[in-house]
This record gives sequence, C-alpha cells and structure tokens, in this order.
Amino acid sequence: MGAPVLSVRNLKVEFVTRRGVLKAIDDVSFDIERGEVLGVVGESGAGKSVTGSAVIGLIDPPGRIAGGQILLNGERIDNMSPEQIRKVRGKRVGMIFQDPLTSLNPLYTVGEQLEETIQTHTNLTRAGARKRAVDLLAEVGIPAPDRRIDSYPHEFSGGMRQRVVIALALCADPELIIADEPTTALDVSVQAQVIALLKRLGRERGTAIMLVTHDMGVIAETADRVAVMYAGRIAEIGPVEKVVRQPLHPYAQGLMGAIPTLKGHIHRLTQIPGSMPRLSAIPPGCSFNPRCPFAFERCKVDRPEAIARYEHPVACHLYDQSSAKVEVASDR
Repeated sequence: MGAPVLSVRNLKVEFVTRRGVLKAIDDVSFDIERGEVLGVVGESGAGKSVTGSAVIGLIDPPGRIAGGQILLNGERIDNMSPEQIRKVRGKRVGMIFQDPLTSLNPLYTVGEQLEETIQTHTNLTRAGARKRAVDLLAEVGIPAPDRRIDSYPHEFSGGMRQRVVIALALCADPELIIADEPTTALDVSVQAQVIALLKRLGRERGTAIMLVTHDMGVIAETADRVAVMYAGRIAEIGPVEKVVRQPLHPYAQGLMGAIPTLKGHIHRLTQIPGSMPRLSAIPPGCSFNPRCPFAFERCKVDRPEAIARYEHPVACHLYDQSSAKVEVASDR
C-alpha cells in the first residue's frame, strides 16, 4: 500500500487564554487510507471537531497548532501559509458541516454556488461547470437535477440540503472529506440515506473520509475503523467491528454499553458516571480515571500511552499490568 491519504502525527492544539494555556488536542495520531471511512467518536468536548478543524487549517486565534504534523498524501499541510491552505480546502479536502444552512448562501441558487466552487478549483468554462454541477446533484441523489439546480436552498428539505452540501464538497474531486456531524439534524430515514451515500462515495471514488460524530449507530453503519476520543486524546482506535463488539478501553466499553440492542436478554444500559472534564481541569494521569470503575493508583499519576492489544491500540494501564486486571476489563 502507498502512503495514507491523511496522516496525523502527534497533533497538539492549544488555546491561549487569560487563565493559561488549555490543551484541546494532546498528542493525537492516526491515518486514513484511500477509500476508507474513519469514524471519530466521543462525548461533546472530546476534541473531535477541533481535530477536523486542525486538519483543514480552521483553528482561529486564540487557538493554535502547538505541535505535530498533518500530511495529505505525504505533503505536510499544517505549516502552510493561510493562502496556501485556502487552496487546499475545497480542492484537495472537502468539508461537510452539521447544519447545511451554514454552508449555503440563501441569496444564491444551488447551481450558482456549485458552479462558482467548481470554477474556483478547476479550469472548466461556465457551461462546463454547470454540466458538472448537474452531474454532481444527480450523483448525490437530487431528483430532476437539471431543474432543481436553479432552486434556492430554502426550497430544499433538510436532507436534500445536506446532499447539496455533499455535492459542494465533491466539486473538485477531493482526496479527503471531513464530515462533521453530517446526520445530526436529520430524521432517521434521511440519516440512513446520507450514510449510504457517504459509503458509496468512499467505495466508488476512493475518497478518504473522516466522519466526526457522537452517534455510535452512524459509526457502526458507516465506518471501517473507529477512533474513540476522550479529553483531547485517542483512548482506542481499531476496526469498527472489534471496537463496537469487544471494546477494550473502559470509556469505550461504557459508550458501547449504552447502545440499546434487540438481541439477547434485556439488561440495564451502562451509565458512565460524571462528565467530560473541562480543559482547565483535566486530571493528572489518565484523564478518564475519576470516572473509571477499574482505576488504580497508577492511573492517577501516569498518563497511559497506546498499547497494541488484540491488533489495535488502546491507551489504558490495564493492558500493561497483570493478566488478572486485563481479564477484568476484557470480560466486562
């Protein structure tokens, strides 16, 4: 295999405030291969969206990338100038935001917005850009695209608007798409359609997709691999079927245990006590230790590094200790 489409290495993102420097992302590393969907999951405040924003250079002051590297097909992009990174956004990296109305200008037709984006990033004429815009609308499932291209955003339903945003992200045939909570505002049936669309795009176009969400159902249906984030770090990362069915990290176990199931006996859903720590009050050692039922003394003083266990990394001291402790976590 060649180089990953996206390679993030030891990424650190900080926010400088009057109360000091707050670490939003602390030493995060992952790869996304061509045609692969990486799901990034965790509670609000885990650092999912900040990671996606860092990749496309949208960390505004007082935020800053304080360390690490971001490589797009082997080319480093985290140290590019604002002008250089603007050329990368839209052309090489597409973005799908949670609320399509924030991505679409209500004063212009869908066609005008698509055509402008296409002409910005390609050498197509206006006529060629319009034809490509119609083709993109058809690809994302907009009915009668040659007619709907002249409609305004308010004339589309929420699900159709999200499809238009996906078409916008595809205008320049990007190498990577970052989808930040793309199904949150949609009803369940439309969610399923958007999920199927993202999976098809990855499979047919070979586009790498970073899917940011808090919805484990979306992850299970869409992703090839999943990264579980907690307090700005990756707690566990691996194949989606492994992490969903046999999670290793106690936080991942809590997330998966909170998913209702129709199979087997009915048990009480898992509840994770407490809440995500504030950036100004992240505890020493393992940041999850105040909420972890398996925490022991080392967890309170020593930050765990990723340990390869059952073919995927997990950042937990339980897997660096006696086999008895490991079995307690694995059998949960």
